[in-house]
Parts: sequence; C-alpha cells; structure tokens
Amino acid sequence: MTNHHGTEQPRPDGIGRRRFLGYVLAAPTLAAAAQIDAPGRAQAAVTPQPTDIVDLNDLMTVAALPTSHLVTVMVNTDGTVSFALPRAEVGQGITTSTAMLIAEELDVGLERVKVSLADARPELVFNQLTGGSNTTIATYEPIRVAAAVARKQLLLAAAAQLGVPTGDLTLADGTVTAPDGTALDIGSLAEKAASTHVHRVSVSLKPRSQFAVIGTARTRVDALAAVTGRKTFAMDLDVPDAKPTMVCRAPTLNGTPRSAANLAQVRSMPGVTDVVTISTGIAVRAETFGQCIDAIQVLEVAWRDGTAEGKSDDDVLRELRWAEPSLGLPPLAPTIDERFTFAFRSNSALETNCAVADVRSDRAEIWSSLKSPIVAQQTIAAKLRLPVRDVTVHVTEGGGSFGRKLFFDAALEAAEISRAIGKPVKLMWHRADEPRQGRTHPMATSRVRTWYLGGHVLGFKQAHTSVATDLGHGFGELVTATAAHLPIADQAFSQVFFQLSQTMPYEFGASSRILNETDRGFNTGSMRNVYSPDVTCSRELVVDRLAARMREDPYRFRRRMLRTDRARAVLDEAARVGEWGRSLPDGVAQGIAFHDEYRAVSAVLVEIDCRPQTVGRQIRDAVTGPRVTKAVVAVDVGLAVNPKGLEAQMMGCVMDGIAHALTAGLHLRDGAFLEASWDNDFYTRQWNTPPDFRVVVMPPTTGEPGGAGELGVAGAMAAVACAYARATGSMPTRFPINHGTLSFEPKPPVPPVPQSPTDGLDHVR
Repeated sequence: MTNHHGTEQPRPDGIGRRRFLGYVLAAPTLAAAAQIDAPGRAQAAVTPQPTDIVDLNDLMTVAALPTSHLVTVMVNTDGTVSFALPRAEVGQGITTSTAMLIAEELDVGLERVKVSLADARPELVFNQLTGGSNTTIATYEPIRVAAAVARKQLLLAAAAQLGVPTGDLTLADGTVTAPDGTALDIGSLAEKAASTHVHRVSVSLKPRSQFAVIGTARTRVDALAAVTGRKTFAMDLDVPDAKPTMVCRAPTLNGTPRSAANLAQVRSMPGVTDVVTISTGIAVRAETFGQCIDAIQVLEVAWRDGTAEGKSDDDVLRELRWAEPSLGLPPLAPTIDERFTFAFRSNSALETNCAVADVRSDRAEIWSSLKSPIVAQQTIAAKLRLPVRDVTVHVTEGGGSFGRKLFFDAALEAAEISRAIGKPVKLMWHRADEPRQGRTHPMATSRVRTWYLGGHVLGFKQAHTSVATDLGHGFGELVTATAAHLPIADQAFSQVFFQLSQTMPYEFGASSRILNETDRGFNTGSMRNVYSPDVTCSRELVVDRLAARMREDPYRFRRRMLRTDRARAVLDEAARVGEWGRSLPDGVAQGIAFHDEYRAVSAVLVEIDCRPQTVGRQIRDAVTGPRVTKAVVAVDVGLAVNPKGLEAQMMGCVMDGIAHALTAGLHLRDGAFLEASWDNDFYTRQWNTPPDFRVVVMPPTTGEPGGAGELGVAGAMAAVACAYARATGSMPTRFPINHGTLSFEPKPPVPPVPQSPTDGLDHVR
C-alpha cells in the first residue's frame, strides 16, 4: 500500500497473515514445497512510471512462480535440512540468506541447514536464472512456505507419536517438545512425517514480530571454507581423467583458426596428450596447466579475421555518435545539454572462466559455475546432438561473476573439446583470455537534455546509445534465449530490459528514456547493474548542473525533487552520516547521488582527493589519479534478510562504482583489446579503496526484500563522478576518467598467453 506521499508502507507482519498453499510430496523422508500466487504491486500516488507498475524483477518473479512447487525442502534422518537452491552462488551470499529463511520458518539452527546448488532442471523453465538482483525476491515466499509445510508435518508426526494435540507441542532449535518435557529431534520424525502421496496443505508464515533469524546479521555459512581454501570450485573437482586443457586464441576479437603449421611438434611436447582444432581456437590437453601454456606459446596458427577487425575505440565511438537518436528541437526554456562517453569494461571475475566436461558417444556431464544452467544444458545438447535428458549439467560455486557467468562459453567449449578428443577435460581460460576475448560492458554514449524555469524542472530526456548488450541468455531457457538473438526480436528484448530496469526518481516533469543499440561484433554481457551505471552517472551529473543553475545545494536540490519518502530518507541518512557540507581542503570534495531499482533505494556519499600530491603519487604500473577517501552508503531494500551480507554487497558495489568512474576501461586497437591481465585491467585497487567506509542499512520499510546485488554500483559511480567535478571544477564527460592515459606496455597478442611473471622479487623495495 502507499501513503499520500507515494511511499510504500509496510504490512504490519511482513507479508501478512494470509494463508499459503503448499505440498507434502511423496518421498522416503519429509519433503515439502510451495504453491505461490502472483503478488500484487503497490502503485505510487505520484506521477506514475512503468516501473511503478511492473519492473524487470517483477517479470522474473512472476515467471518463476508456476514451478515454485518443484523446489523442495527436505528433512533428513540425521536432523539436517537439505535444500537444492536453483540459483548460482558466486560470492553474493545467497546460500546464507536461503539457509536463514529455512531456519526461521522451520525453527532449526542455521548450522543444520545444508544448501547446495541444483543441477540444471529444464522443468523449472524460468526458475533457474540468477540475475537482475532477483534471487531473494523470487524465492523469499516459496522457500518459507516449503519450510512451513515441513514444520507443520513434523508437528503432526510428533503429535501422533506422543498422543498430544499439535497445539500443545513446541518446535525450537530442531527439537519438538511435549508439555511433559518429552523431546523428539526432527531427524527421528523425518520418516514418520513423510508421505506416500502428494497432497496440498495450508500454512501461515511467521509474522515479522516473531523473526529470530531473518533480519539479523549472520556470518556467511561458507565463510570458513572460503578463507581456508576448502570451498570447492570447478577447478577443484576431481573428475576421473579430466586433465588440464587450455585454448590458443586469435590475436583479434573472435578470430577463428584457419590452419596450424606445427601440430605434430606440439603434440610431442612434454606432458601434452592431445591437440585439436575447435571452433574458437586450438585446444591443448596436458598433464599440467603449465605444460598447456608451454604448448600454446609455440603454436603457429593462421587466423581468419575476427568480428571487430581493424576497429579501434575512435571507430566505435564514431558509429555510436552516428546512431544517436535525436532529442528533437531544443525547448524555449533554459536548457542543459550534455553528452557522456563510456569505454568498454571487462566482465572478468576473480575466478577465471572454466568448466569440466566428460562427453561420451551417448551422454555428457558438465561442471561449471552457471547462472543460466538450463539454456546451457539445452545448447550443449544441441551442439552434441544428444537428447537434453542425456546431458547432465552440475552448477558449481563460482568465484565472482559480475554477469560473466550468465554466459556458458567455457562449458560449451569444454564439451566441444571433450567430444573431439574423446576424453574428459578440465578447461581453464588464461587470465589474458578474459579481457581479450571475454565478456565486456559495451562502449556507450548517453545524451541528456533537461530544461527548467524558475525552481522547476520542466522536462528531462536521455538517449542512451550503446554497442549492443548481448542478452542471449534470455530468461534462462532456450526459447527466450533464441528470441534474444533474432534480428528484430533482440531489439525488442533489449528495449524491455532497458525500460523495465530504469526509473526517473525525480519529479522532473515530462521525462523519457531512449535506447539505441548498434555494433554486434563484440562479446558484451549483462555486467553487474547492466545499463544503470552509465545511465545514472549521466543523470546525476546533470542533476548537479541543475542544482548549480538554480543556485541550490546538490543534496537539498535532490531532496526537494525526489518522488518518495523512502528516497528522501536514504538521501538524508547518507548526508547525515557522511557529514555533507563539512569543510574540506581545496582539491578535496564531496559528491552525493541517488539510485533506485527493483523495489530498493540507495544513496551514496563519497569524498575524493584530487590534490596534486595525491594524483601524482607513484605506484608501480598504475594510473594513480584521484583517490576516494570516504564512502557512505545508505540502503533500503525493504527487508534485509541478512544485514551483514547486505553490507558486504554494498561494499562490493562501491568498489565497482569507483572502478567504473576512475580506472577500469579496456582500450580497443586494431580489432583487439590491449589489456591482457589484471595487472593492466585497473579494477579498484587497495590504493584507491576508501579507508573510511560505512554502510547504513535502513530499518524495514516494506516487509519484503528488494533487489540488492546490483543496487549500489550506479549510485557509487555517480557519486564519485559528482565529487570529481566539484573537486576539480570540471565536470567529467568521458569514463573512466583516467582512460586517456595508457600506463602499461601492451603484451603481444601472439602468442596469446603472455609469459608468466617471475617470483616478483624484482619489485620488492
């Protein structure tokens, strides 16, 4: 519901006391699932926008509902509770928040809940895609309902065994207790509570006033395994006879092999077991990855042209400028017109692209960190000409994603190699492969025009022109993935994604957004927050310009123009905690920005040091430039399931935003990206991480979780850009700001795997 300010109001008990339908499934031990109806969406009383009615996250949530009953909570005889999460854990902490939902509703200790990642399950259709900050929103009710069904069945089984009414029993910490003190562990009831047939039951969920787990700060359930190296990623798997495999790739983007002159020589090298030509290059399988690298470095390959042959940054920028939509005739009122340019940025995650594959004549088995495993399974099956049922795809945990793992090129490539040589392979992309041939955030321009009169903004137009973002993963299955690649449908797909993920949070009169996409010769992807960082950064810089024209403080101008109380609350909190307006030396300034997306709102305040002694400091092989010295994020996601996890999410988002604004950009020259490692792909480093960092998680406002995984990126990028403009007196229009300086010697593209560094002792001072 909303109040007269257009602010969403919390339902008193979180999701209300309405009854939910669930299922007790036929199984040897207790198995429970949910049946969830489509939720309603509150509409704001202020000027409505499409995203007030339905946004991209809503579409994803509704699409997942029909198969929510196929996702089950299992109670085991040892007293543990199992749940196979149909999403990918890539460091965002969803296995922890999922365990918390089950622990809360089932009244068991968090340590008893074992969350694994589900294999690809085509019957789930749209319910196995990890993206759009949707996991917690889409699974919040189904998981809780399934756990509540299990709880009810356990109490019924205990009541039958003890001969007492269920109302006289208590279930706490995994133990059912009778009035006389008799206690039964849920493990002893798991088989008794099981059913021989599927039947529906009705349950109520806990009101928020009774929450003991949800909303409390919890350490991640996998934290110890992560810091001790015991967490299992794809490259840690011990699949029999799966030997290290790497690919020799083209020196230009998407080049393909024509011929190789010395395959016999390479096959005779130490440790090499197989060398085979595939669609993307020359694959080498050996006893060790080091031997794979040695072989790749001596391969002599003739290549066909790639998809961006001969192009450099300036060529792509000219194409974008030519394709920019018109904003029409300028209005008669005072106007601000600006154009912003954004470079390509690498989607490379800490864990490089990798997969294990064992392909036989009649079946295939794949292991990889996959955020769209169903379409991966379907595509691999089609490539291998096998029935989908004969292709098993296991989802492993991933070391980061940034949208990279929405694409399954490593899994597809590993399957192709394994089929070609008839042996299992453990494929790993080299670190240089990622910036050169991997997924990138597309180069883009964003034109903004706004006009005003007196203290009112009369209109705001934004035309965003971008190298096409590949949305070929669709909604996680083959039909929408295929549609996203069709010549006309792909444009419609992008427009839906753009319009339903972008909002205008200010009362700026007649506002509009236009997307136009061009060149499709690049490997782009849904990098974390997709369109929002560039769109929001452009908007917020112009908001600062508007404030200056109206002679208002940037924070107070935003506050006056924001549409909802929730928005004003996070802006106020960021300004308060960050001490907006405090005295700072010349060359040091604050910036503040706002961003909302997927039922969540955030404000970011930063301080940046642009003084000569900071900008000119010496750091080996780096563009130093300004340093962000302070960051404050105020975030309202409605209901934070795990506030500690939310804080970590916001910290990562700010690091992304700093990188977008200041340092992280790829340089395209003659059809190839010059960056070839993390040494010269300048993601935010320790020397540019703010030593003063605070996250304020606002009290629950809506009773239900909103999207958090991407929320802080756009606001952080925009705040850094605004701070830079105030510190230097010059508004930046090209990003990253330091992109014009090439501070490294590009590594040669042939061989494609550069020489590994030595022991680093030559850099010790």
